[in-house]
Amino acid sequence: MMRFDEFVFCKTLSLAFIFAALIFTSSNAQTASTGSLKDLSFLDGRWKGNYNGGTIEASWTAPEGDNIVGFIRMVKDGKATLYELFAFEQTEKGPVAHVKHFKPGMISLEEKEVSDTYNFIEAKKNEALFEKDDISVRIIYERRSQNQLVIRRGKLENNKWEFMDLFVFNRIP
Repeated sequence: MMRFDEFVFCKTLSLAFIFAALIFTSSNAQTASTGSLKDLSFLDGRWKGNYNGGTIEASWTAPEGDNIVGFIRMVKDGKATLYELFAFEQTEKGPVAHVKHFKPGMISLEEKEVSDTYNFIEAKKNEALFEKDDISVRIIYERRSQNQLVIRRGKLENNKWEFMDLFVFNRIP
């Protein structure tokens, strides 16, 4: 037969395990957030900036249905140097960004059936974080003000993600 102090210890241990399980479940529920295209609605509009001695222009649509589409056009000395086409698509896991790059003449830099794919990680107000499928790069889309949009690229350095501004855009009226 179990002694009273053993009984109390077992009950206390059982309650501790239940409490730990509740905390674990609660914290995992928060990190499992999938996000939606509404988290990216701040991209909507036309944007322009300077890049690599030329201009860079971007445009994204408002979310409709299960997608947002957009493009980036880079121009230097009056000639196109690169086009990027975007499709943000809503999936069960959250938004996924598909990106294809083209040289002038719409010559694809990726294989015909391939696009760079970035998976949604998290969103804050006017900011969304994505990670490339191969986990080599993270991208932050951030609207810093009503009229400024920034795309930041992150690389893992010394076990920490370091981000730098890649493209800085101002709203085109």
